[in-house]
Amino acid sequence: MDQTEPLQPITYMFADDGLIPNNPLPFVCYRGVIPLDRVDPESTVEALFASNNWGDMWRNGVFDYLHYHSMIHEAMGVARGRARVRFGGDRGEELEITAGDAAILPAGTGHQCLWASTDFSVVGAYPNAGTYDLVRPSKEAHARALQTIPKVPRLKADPVFGPDGPIIQLWAEHA
Repeated sequence: MDQTEPLQPITYMFADDGLIPNNPLPFVCYRGVIPLDRVDPESTVEALFASNNWGDMWRNGVFDYLHYHSMIHEAMGVARGRARVRFGGDRGEELEITAGDAAILPAGTGHQCLWASTDFSVVGAYPNAGTYDLVRPSKEAHARALQTIPKVPRLKADPVFGPDGPIIQLWAEHA
């Protein structure tokens, strides 16, 4: 996706709460940045993510239980509908995400769907380097995650805007 004017993503810094480690890198949400095909919007999101070297994609909703990924960053592109998702764990932020939005979660960021429209559909993707895991909050998992999260490689490309996308500079500022 070409950037014609400076984009100001929505960012949040989520603190470690003892169960959800979160990450010193900011969570990023881009509003209305994905131009969706009316017939097959999921394919539009998949093509965009793939063009920026994000793979291992899935189509679904967001799990309704709190979880995180300790070994890989995650991108979500909303293809249809809307949902209220809590990012950052129980002390995080509730955001309504809608068709055309994208969210990028650094490894360790808690997330849980609180409500979704019946047509809600999201495409998830992961950088081509990394290992997928799904972690539910516990003291033991938290201790392990604190060891693995710092080892997760930095992004080579923003899943929406490519190698020169806003998240690359934003995350470099938090190195």
